Order: sequence, then structure tokens, then C-alpha cells
Amino acid sequence: MEAWTRLRLITIDLDDTVWPCAPVIREAEAAHYAWLAAQAPRLTAAHDTESLRSHRRELMRQQPEIAHDVTALRRTALQQLLVAHRYPAELADGAMEVFRRARNCVEPYADVIPALHRLRRHCQLVSITNGNAEVQETPLRDRFDRCLTAAEAGAAKPAPALFEQAMAWAEATPAESLHVGDDPFLDVEAARAIGIATVWVNRHARPWPAELEPPLVEVADLHALEAWLDLPVVDE
Repeated sequence: MEAWTRLRLITIDLDDTVWPCAPVIREAEAAHYAWLAAQAPRLTAAHDTESLRSHRRELMRQQPEIAHDVTALRRTALQQLLVAHRYPAELADGAMEVFRRARNCVEPYADVIPALHRLRRHCQLVSITNGNAEVQETPLRDRFDRCLTAAEAGAAKPAPALFEQAMAWAEATPAESLHVGDDPFLDVEAARAIGIATVWVNRHARPWPAELEPPLVEVADLHALEAWLDLPVVDE
């Protein structure tokens, strides 16, 4: 990327961009459910993990004002079910703490930590996510200059709020920014819609959606992103 000299900000998605998401969510939901089975057996006698998920989806439709905050959504849905099965709503706090700890047990892809270390020398790095991982509780603690979530921004991607908040914090314009993410719609198209150049991280050789304009560049990992940016070498 010949224009690296004007790059002030790189925003980077988290789930499936810097670490695999599905295995972590499965483990977190299993730990959460096991805790509930011990503490609220009437609830788990009536609901398995999938029906808990269905209940959350229904709540999302009923209360779209909290749909962007996945932690609030989980907590509210669980409180409703606890009360419905004659348990105190406060039990949700313990269940959510179990989920939170497991949710942060992520394992970054092998390329991520060294790539972030080098990229951060050249511009500000901000993680942005629709999820509820807490970066400072993960192996990527201290790898970003700022970490933003949809809950904090008040809206989830593809809404522009996360990108705009990151740019405001970094004092960067869209022309001085680059977004890196795995989702064609929530990352590439969403950032491109507000004038931010985008890089599609396609770790599993997925086809690009035919209905979307092709991405500016496609990379298999963050090492390939570094190569494309062609940033100058900085001595250790």
C-alpha cells in the first residue's frame, strides 16, 4: 500500500479475524449451562442450550434497543427465565460471570501477536467488535491502543458508530483509516460505506458474496496484510 504514510488508524475486528470464535462460544455456553444445571435445575430441565439461544433471539426481536449489547441481551433473557422458573433474577450474575471467564479464553491465530506488534509501530490500532470479549482479559492484552465494543458505541456493525468512535478517538479521517475484518457485510461493506478502505481476512478460502463489490484486497492472515501494506522496517 503506497499510501502508508497517511495511515493513522487501523481498526481490527476480533471474532474470526484474530481468533476463532465458534469453539470459544461453545465452551462458554457449556460452562454457563453446567453452572445453571447445578444452581437452577428447574430451568435446565425445561431448556437446553439451543432453546436458551432461541429465547435470546426472540428477546432481540422484542427489545431491539438492547440487541447491540450481547451481554445485556444474555443477562436479560436469563433473568426472565430464572424468574419464570421461580428463581431469583440475581442468579443471572453468577451465570454471566462463568460465561464471561470462558468467553475470554481465546487462542489467537499464530500470526496475530507478532503482526499486531509490528503494525502498532506505524499507526494506532483499535479493536472493534459486535461481541463481548474483553480484550484485556485475553492473550491480546496490551496489543491495541483502544478496544471498543458495540455495547460501548451504542450500535453494532454494520452501523457506522464503532468506526466513527474509533476515528474520533484516533483523530483520523476515513482516508487515514483502514479496517481489517472477516465478515463481508459487517466488516468490509460496512466500513467501505463510510469511505474507509477495507481488507478482507479470509482464513478459510470462502467465496466472496456475488452481490457485493469485491474487496480492495483479500488476505489469508495478518502476515499477508503486513506484506500488502509494505510498511518500512522499524528496528527492534
